[in-house]
Amino acid sequence: MPTRTNKVARGISGGFSALALAAALSAFGPGVAQAQEAAQEEEQSSIDVLNADIIVTATKKKDVENVQNVPLAITAFNAKSLQALQVRDLQTLTYSAPNVSLDQVGTSRGTANFSIRGLGVNSSIPSIDPTVGVFVDGVYIGVNSGLVFDVFDLGSVEVARGPQGILYGRNTTGGAVLINTGDPTPDVRANFRAFYEGPVDSGRGSGNFAMQGVVSGPLIKDVLNFKVGAYVNKDEGYFKNLYDGRNFGKAETQIVRGALEFLPTDGIRMVAKVEYFNSDGDGPAAQNHGVYKRDTFDFAVDNRGFYRNRTWFATHKTEIDVGTGKITNIFGFRDFDAATGGDIDAKPVFVFHSNTLFKQRQYSDEIRYNNRFGALDFTAGGFWFTQDLRYDELRFFPSFISPLTQIGGGRQDHDVLGLFASGDFAATDKLTLTAGIRWSRETKDVAVTYIRPRTSCSVVAGTCPTSGTNSLIPNENNGFKDKRSWENWSPKLGFQYKFNSDAQAYGNWTRGFRSGGYNFRITNARAFEAVAATRGLSFDEEQVDSFELGVKYRSPDRKLTLNLAAFRTEVGNMQREVNEGSAAGVAQSIFNTADARIDGIEGEGRYALGKHFLLTANFGYINARYTDVLFDISSDGKVDAADKALALPRTPQWTYGFGVVGDFKLSSGKAIVARANFQHRDRFAYTDNNFGWITASDNLDASLSYKTGGLTFTVYGRNLLDQVQHGGDTQLGTAAQIPVFGGPLSTGVDQPFGQNPKAGTFSPLARGRVLGIEVNADF
Repeated sequence: MPTRTNKVARGISGGFSALALAAALSAFGPGVAQAQEAAQEEEQSSIDVLNADIIVTATKKKDVENVQNVPLAITAFNAKSLQALQVRDLQTLTYSAPNVSLDQVGTSRGTANFSIRGLGVNSSIPSIDPTVGVFVDGVYIGVNSGLVFDVFDLGSVEVARGPQGILYGRNTTGGAVLINTGDPTPDVRANFRAFYEGPVDSGRGSGNFAMQGVVSGPLIKDVLNFKVGAYVNKDEGYFKNLYDGRNFGKAETQIVRGALEFLPTDGIRMVAKVEYFNSDGDGPAAQNHGVYKRDTFDFAVDNRGFYRNRTWFATHKTEIDVGTGKITNIFGFRDFDAATGGDIDAKPVFVFHSNTLFKQRQYSDEIRYNNRFGALDFTAGGFWFTQDLRYDELRFFPSFISPLTQIGGGRQDHDVLGLFASGDFAATDKLTLTAGIRWSRETKDVAVTYIRPRTSCSVVAGTCPTSGTNSLIPNENNGFKDKRSWENWSPKLGFQYKFNSDAQAYGNWTRGFRSGGYNFRITNARAFEAVAATRGLSFDEEQVDSFELGVKYRSPDRKLTLNLAAFRTEVGNMQREVNEGSAAGVAQSIFNTADARIDGIEGEGRYALGKHFLLTANFGYINARYTDVLFDISSDGKVDAADKALALPRTPQWTYGFGVVGDFKLSSGKAIVARANFQHRDRFAYTDNNFGWITASDNLDASLSYKTGGLTFTVYGRNLLDQVQHGGDTQLGTAAQIPVFGGPLSTGVDQPFGQNPKAGTFSPLARGRVLGIEVNADF
């Protein structure tokens, strides 16, 4: 029997050979790669790739499962399907699943504004917790900031719809997005990918170039594998600023990632990953709807603004087989720094500009155990999370509006403990019963400084006051300190009935919670304290009860896949950001405003039409309404039927789409692949009073690829119908308060879903039509 020492020695030799082979492939170029590819088994067609079984990790069981076998409404993408869809960031997947919006807010580049099944947030305030949890390699990301940026070398993305509180904890009331980056491989692999894209319509900016390289393989055969990758992007700015005629939206991004997989013995696996991310560029391309029509890309700002983001992110995953069970431990660390500057008045004159500085550091650890005891598949574990937030906000106004810069923000220490258990009991060969529960305790310790005129200070540096009175404003307090804890139990009950290996029905009831918390952006101190006298300094938890029934079917010949789900979501003590124009530009207050009910249905399917075509389709319908209103959300000074009649923000009634993929083999190793996908989303309210809203969109993407060996050349287009979309539609100060916020399209009258605003708006633009080319090489 070979000794462990001999095994390691041979592994080292094999590792150096692997590195030498990777270097040789890079040096000799695609010709060598194609020759190697030809010697291997012929590659799957794109139809096979997109119609193949997809493995998911969302159930946290010992063995990963086919997405068609899990009793969850989940849309999943593996590495090859993500590559086929030219996924650049999470926002790309907005148009790939029903009742899902993975948009960014636009105020601060990269800040997630995710919504699933009508549960989402409309804010760049960093103290607001998400409703859609994002997990990267199993690690929960504690804030919305820095999430919608470039991604590369993805292993899979899973979008789980509906509350996921049992296994994933708080702030997953809408759902969870699970991002798994590529793991090291035991064999030598390399990938190079580059693209160039840009606007083709007149009056727009310039192009966007990016490239990435990834190498993976063994360092010590059967013991230690590695992966290293790098990504660079240079965006010259898609938009044209009418203020000075210059390109706008410039950005540069660099990502470096490394990973090691260690297999010390049979039954033990460790994977460590570390990533450095850096990105900087222009501020938001903000359109003012008092000046420009909302169906154009026209905007003019005198302040170019900026953003700077830096992130260190590390994870360590350990898996240990213990008898027939498995222990899994996932440790995570994130250090995030961001600075922004923006033209919030969105006009070519100085009215309201703002800068922010934000720092976040988080640590987390989850340990869980899974095993099957006869008919019971059991999972139990514990979770620990802590993060430190520091936030500065500076608001700048001309002297005739406000005599001094307004400064404020908040600091927060945030700790979470959780214990969870879930079991699937096979009552019969066909029927499985599910039960689970999670206990969690959360504590937030804050120090808030109101954003008001004051002498220079920094919340991040700890020099801004949180007690006493403002030296510039008589009898107005500076801020407050507070500490509060929330503790609760989240249960789940469900069933799964398998008619056969291809068809199932499932149902479940689950309860989830969105964290209570504090507002870092208080701009009207006296008004806030008047409300806080009866409601408290913090806003309370939001409780969500969800009831869901679904069916999944796949034909025995694997040509047809069809998934349907119906759900009812009862939201209690709903947290809303009441967004109103004010003398401070915009006032954003966070309160528990209402109870609501959200009913919906959704479906998605695909059908392989012969050997050359794959048809896809999806739809989602939501009927959302308030059942009880606790706060004046209509901005008319009273709580009555007018509040109850308003549309819930982030709830488009209909989303639907369809697509087609064609794959035509030319000869051995050569093929042409064509893809087109259309997706519609209804208009929806952005602010609670419905004065701000987002227009309906019809998004059409298409691509044409030529494959030869390990090389793929692609020409593609995004948003080919050139639809105008916005990250938000925030109402600015009323014309009576600050006349310069208005414009020629201002009406002077607030109206829900009004085509034109009363005064002005801050409405960051998303990109219009884009054409691009891409080359992808696998070695």
